[in-house]
Amino acid sequence: MKNKLTQISKHPFAPFFLFGLFLTLIPILRPVLGVTFVDAFAKVLIFYIVALGFSFLIGYGGLASLGTSSFIAVGTFVLYIITEAMGLPFFVSILVAIAAAVVIGLFFGFVSLRIEGMYLAIVTLGISEIAVEVFKNLGQYTGGVSGRTYKGINIFGNTLSPNAVFIIIIAFVVLAMILTYNLFNSPTGRALLSVKNSDSAARAMGISVLRVRLTAFIVSAVYAVLGGLLYMGYVRFSMAQYWSLSISLNILAAVVVGGSKSIWGVFIGTFVIFGLDLVVFKQIFDGTNLGDLSYIISGVLIILVMMYFPGGIIGLINNLIAKLKIRKLKKSQLDETKAGEVWWKY
Repeated sequence: MKNKLTQISKHPFAPFFLFGLFLTLIPILRPVLGVTFVDAFAKVLIFYIVALGFSFLIGYGGLASLGTSSFIAVGTFVLYIITEAMGLPFFVSILVAIAAAVVIGLFFGFVSLRIEGMYLAIVTLGISEIAVEVFKNLGQYTGGVSGRTYKGINIFGNTLSPNAVFIIIIAFVVLAMILTYNLFNSPTGRALLSVKNSDSAARAMGISVLRVRLTAFIVSAVYAVLGGLLYMGYVRFSMAQYWSLSISLNILAAVVVGGSKSIWGVFIGTFVIFGLDLVVFKQIFDGTNLGDLSYIISGVLIILVMMYFPGGIIGLINNLIAKLKIRKLKKSQLDETKAGEVWWKY
């Protein structure tokens, strides 16, 4: 029994499931933690899912896209249209959302073959701004500038409570972490890194640049659209204006600050960018909105990370741990040397 538990604890997915179990305490402790804290943390987890997909796109592919917010918007309105306007089950909306994400990912993937670097970021920014305007003018489906209010996720005739939706969000978070881990360590992930370093060298090795780039954009779009679906299911409101450039930039900042190639780093970055004000400052300062202060702190962090810690906060943590281990090893070797000297003398 002990050996089995040891084997389970060493499994690479074990920390993800433990993290999920820990997160289940948050909705359970809603009366203690407060509604504001729990709702804010739910948003952090939703944006964490989106950021994980984006980390695969920019961390492994080096593809700077600023259209993430429009992907999220698609997810919010897909849930409303499929479940409330059309009266279809929640599970159908998930399938439609994934199908929509695949189409979006294919489109952006083909665009990335013609345009790269800064120009790709500008083009995706333009497409994102066009999408926002389109959502504003599709009033019949999106509510126009007024947005849409959602009645809540309904499964088998029962509208789920916020706590139940929070549990669904946790399940998606754990699933996203597992899938991201597999992607990072898959042949596709390694091929994407090769394309990032040199697409001509990757082609020479027989890697299909088209395939890996399409995969990266599809993965990013699927995560973002599902994040939007979960956002609408929990917050129960969405309007086109909210999904502007600032959300895309915040997602980018979260990935860069935390560490673009680390699952845990992305969570740290997402918490810093999206949760610092709502989860931390409002609790410390008794509900006072200190959004400007959180923006200043996150801005300073971005500058420091870009200048001194290219690996993000998680890279800094790993460096500190490595230095502590080296110092401990040197100390143990020094102690052994001293012990040898004492033994030699006597």
